[in-house]
Amino acid sequence: MSVVIETEEHKALREAVAALGRRYGRAYVTKALEEGKGPEELWNEAGKLGYLGVSLPEEYGGGGGGIYELSLVLEELGAAGCPLLLLVVSPAICGTIIARFGTDEQKREWLPGLADGSKIMSFGITEPDAGSNSHRITTTARWEAGGTSRSSGAESGGQWVLNGRKVFISGVDISDATLIVGRTEDARTGRLKPALFIVPRDTPGFHRTMLDMDLAAAEKQFELVLEDVRLPADALVGDEDAGLLQLFAGLNPERVMTAAFAVGMARHALTAAIGYAKERQVWKTPIGAHQAIQHPLAVAHIEVETAKLMMQKAAHLCDAGDDLAAGEAANMAKYAAGEACVKAVDTAVHTLGGNGLTKEFGLASLVNASRVARIAPVSREMILNFVSHQTLGLPKSY
Repeated sequence: MSVVIETEEHKALREAVAALGRRYGRAYVTKALEEGKGPEELWNEAGKLGYLGVSLPEEYGGGGGGIYELSLVLEELGAAGCPLLLLVVSPAICGTIIARFGTDEQKREWLPGLADGSKIMSFGITEPDAGSNSHRITTTARWEAGGTSRSSGAESGGQWVLNGRKVFISGVDISDATLIVGRTEDARTGRLKPALFIVPRDTPGFHRTMLDMDLAAAEKQFELVLEDVRLPADALVGDEDAGLLQLFAGLNPERVMTAAFAVGMARHALTAAIGYAKERQVWKTPIGAHQAIQHPLAVAHIEVETAKLMMQKAAHLCDAGDDLAAGEAANMAKYAAGEACVKAVDTAVHTLGGNGLTKEFGLASLVNASRVARIAPVSREMILNFVSHQTLGLPKSY
């Protein structure tokens, strides 16, 4: 594939989002965290300006672009120090899945709100005992008699009944609904297969408990318990027989957006470190004149830019509809960006020395945050497994 060249429209979007980010900045995020709030003002303004919905269809209020454009938005906000983590979840995962596989009614109900930010949706896949193994998901969806057409919901009286647990689900408290990954039973084989369900926040039996995270983030993490959660037939998104296809249509954008989150954070950290290195003077010249300071920053910059290129390739493949190639590229992009981010933040903190751990410069809080891109939504080790097996053709040990 040829190198992706950004258009003038892309450059204009970058400049506009960067300007919005500078008006809020890291100080805004820090203050929101201290007050126990989320970035509502930034989220709402980004929605009104059309940035949250750039990847969603124009007919439903979106910008008609793709994951490339949405990743650009998250990257630039991150570079300004004020990333919106729920961009990864609400428009990228849930919006993409509903736009591709939802019914006309589901699209009309959800996409306009996801596009302008007035509606938020979480995504529930991870389970306490399953981790990265989606084949071990134990949340089940049972069809209770009363209808013959489960996918279309043409018959009245039938309903889905969901039971299970989820963990590390972001933003459930502020989301209007959560897109839950459950498993339905194949009537012919009896085997369980993944399927996707929209569960409104206040549905009876849908319980949430906030996790006590040692992580400075506005978006809270939750454990979910589903106890006989009863949903109408039209809560099912897409075809219950095409669960994996639909699932990966959302997971590929998730990995691209996680890479954008990491690239943006790394750029923010390096910008702060470079500015400090130019001004901090101990001897005759600023510390940035010394190669011991220059070279680690240069290496970190190179690795961030390299990860960014892979992220752009993955986004391009997602938008081209090449799900198989996008899966490989998206995993590589997420891995590269996660590694580059951790290194960039560490290098930035080290450049500032003791100042790197002060609240004044705002880098210390990124030390934990940078690890998120290594761990979530899939660990670096599982990505290496994926590349080993799927790309290199090596045998599995599990």
